[in-house]
Amino acid sequence: MDYYKWSKAVKKLLLLLTLGLFFSCTETLESEQVVYFNDFSNLDLAGFENGRLIIFENDTVVGYYHNEEIAVNLTGLPSHNLLKITLEVLAHDSWDGNASDNGNGPDQWFFGVDGEEVFRTSFSNTPCESTYCLYQSYPDNFFKQNRPKTGAIQTNMPGICLFGAFPNYTTRYSISKIIDHSNPNTRVYMNSELVADNSPDPLCDESWSLAKITIEALTLK
Repeated sequence: MDYYKWSKAVKKLLLLLTLGLFFSCTETLESEQVVYFNDFSNLDLAGFENGRLIIFENDTVVGYYHNEEIAVNLTGLPSHNLLKITLEVLAHDSWDGNASDNGNGPDQWFFGVDGEEVFRTSFSNTPCESTYCLYQSYPDNFFKQNRPKTGAIQTNMPGICLFGAFPNYTTRYSISKIIDHSNPNTRVYMNSELVADNSPDPLCDESWSLAKITIEALTLK
């Protein structure tokens, strides 16, 4: 199914199914409200820390980063007891996944809320052959062994620097997590731990960008 063509009804059904994995059948979703959405098409970085806009593949994104933290700060959220955070992340160039040899990898990406880490994983953009494959953790938490680009929603984009002239070196992932949360203020942060010790230009060697972010306040009773 094409991610970009999902109907609103299908998205809501998936949300309810996700909630059902964590809560009993006696609990119901009473409200959901999008409290922040940004695909950066309006060049708006209000509330962002360390945000910088670039054009990649004719789209405006926030990027590109090598081991730099970015964050979104929100205040005055409506009453809620859960937050659903959905991020579209672009992994550029030579991500090595779980590998940890010769000064390359593991290459991890993570995000958190209010100082507490929510999800940490790794991505791999390397070709995977029977005799050589650098596995990644996504869509699972680090450390899990999955084939490169598992769970991606787009894989055919060029890199942004080192492999900018080559296809299939930027991979797009949609990451969605639901967490307990009731504070009227929040800070959602994102960062990476990329290892490129043998590269003269680590930023060009491997980096990431944020293409879209949606934060929803949910009330479950």
